[in-house]
Amino acid sequence: CIVTGAGSGMGRASAIEMAAQGARAVATDVNEAAGRETLSSIEDAKGEGDFFACDLRNPEAIRKLMDFTAQRFGGIDVLHNNAAVHETDLTEHTSIEDLPDEIWDMVYEINLKAIWLATKYAVPFLKQSTRGPAIVNVASTGSFVSFPQAGAYCATKGGVLMLTKATATDLAKYGIRCNCYCPGAVDTPMVQKYIDAAADKDPIMSRLSGAHLIPRLGRPEEIAKL
Repeated sequence: CIVTGAGSGMGRASAIEMAAQGARAVATDVNEAAGRETLSSIEDAKGEGDFFACDLRNPEAIRKLMDFTAQRFGGIDVLHNNAAVHETDLTEHTSIEDLPDEIWDMVYEINLKAIWLATKYAVPFLKQSTRGPAIVNVASTGSFVSFPQAGAYCATKGGVLMLTKATATDLAKYGIRCNCYCPGAVDTPMVQKYIDAAADKDPIMSRLSGAHLIPRLGRPEEIAKL
C-alpha cells in the first residue's frame, strides 16, 4: 500500500492502520522528518513499511515512488491518494478575486494533478496484483458544496470526485477498483491551523462541526478504519 501525505493527519493514521492490519505500507510525504515519524509509528504497531520522500508537484518523483515501492515489496496492491493542501495554508489572499496564480497552480498540482499522475504510474503495477487492486482517493464535502475563501480547494476536490469516476470506468476492465470518500471536518493539522488563525475560534468550530450529525470534528483514526 502506498499512502501519499502520510506525514500527518489522515494519511499518517491510514498508513499505521494498514500496517497494523498486515499490509506493508509505504508512507510518502514532502516532509521527510514527518514521514519518518510515521514510519516509526508503523514499526511500533508491529507493521512493516518504508518511507519515500516525494514532492507531488514533480512527475518524475512520483514515477520513482512507484518504482521504489514495487522493488521494495514486490509490487503495488493499493494506492491511497491522500495528500492535499488548502489555499489558507499558503496565503492570506484566498478569495477568488485576489488568489495568486501560483497558489492556484500549487493547489491544483497537489490536490488533483498528482492524483492522476500517481494513478497513471501505479497502474502498470496494479495490473499485476492478484489481491484485488484498489485506488482510494480523498475527496471532500467540498466536492459538493462551496466554502468561503476556498475556490481552488473546492474546485480541485470536485475534480477528484469526477476523476475517481473516470478512473473507475477506465480501469474496471483490469479488475482495478477506484473509489473516493468525502470527509467533513477532521481534526488534522490542516484544520487545526485554520482554527488557530481565527480571532474568535468558537464560531469557526461551530461552522466546521455544525453540518455533522455527530456534533464534533472527526478523528484521523476513524478515517483510517474506513
